[in-house]
Amino acid sequence: MPNKSLRILIADAQHFNRLRIERLLNQLGYFRVAPVQSLEELLPLVEYGCEPLDLVLINGAMANGALDLFSFLADNSQVHHGFIFNEQQAPLPPAGGKVQVSQVALPDLASITQLMSAVDHRRPFVGTVISVR
Repeated sequence: MPNKSLRILIADAQHFNRLRIERLLNQLGYFRVAPVQSLEELLPLVEYGCEPLDLVLINGAMANGALDLFSFLADNSQVHHGFIFNEQQAPLPPAGGKVQVSQVALPDLASITQLMSAVDHRRPFVGTVISVR
């Protein structure tokens, strides 16, 4: 059962991309999703929000070298998890941290499902369960 109280922010300049990611999240049961189209919209929401964001999904191309997105998300106490997609310039960070980076242009249902299993601790594991006696 998804945690419907998770606060999710999607940042992408393309309306279609924001809509596509939001619909994938909706398919998984997440509806507290806010889309933004620029860094100018994203920064105040992250920096001055009254509640932390559980997940920020951002298109890496939006920064265009003006901001180190990985460090911004990793060092920000207002962001619990970050996912940077379409990141072609930075080397991939080690797995298991607060921020994940992907070179894929747009996340699909499988990658969003995997991401949400790490973000939503109440979400049950989907896969094969082996019983040990």
